[in-house]
Amino acid sequence: MIDLRFSSGATALALLLAGAAHAQTPKSGEQVYKEVCAACHAQGVANAPKLGDKKIWTPLIAEGQAVLTAHAWVGVRAMPPRGGNPNLSQEEFSRAVAYMARAAGGNWRDPDAKMLGRIKAEEAERVKNLNTKK
Repeated sequence: MIDLRFSSGATALALLLAGAAHAQTPKSGEQVYKEVCAACHAQGVANAPKLGDKKIWTPLIAEGQAVLTAHAWVGVRAMPPRGGNPNLSQEEFSRAVAYMARAAGGNWRDPDAKMLGRIKAEEAERVKNLNTKK
């Protein structure tokens, strides 16, 4: 005879762990772009660089992945911090920026731990500089 209390408990635990693992998996850059960034970057709202517009993206890509991503994360020009979505992780946001850069011909990879560290360092520098100007 099967002990249903154990079976139900084990099933519940397995579902809970599967849900936790899924919740920790960051979204792809394309997913974040479609859910958040496309609201402005698809049509160029408030002069946002349009997805795939090489002429506009080329000088931005030349700034470098850490610099551009950190500045966008903090907020730049008409763009609010985190693209206006406070629930985005920095990794997901960074993946979206890399996705948009690739769409315009950039050779950016999704950020690894080292790149995320560089982005965080650039973010701290950007915030410091912005606070100094106040």
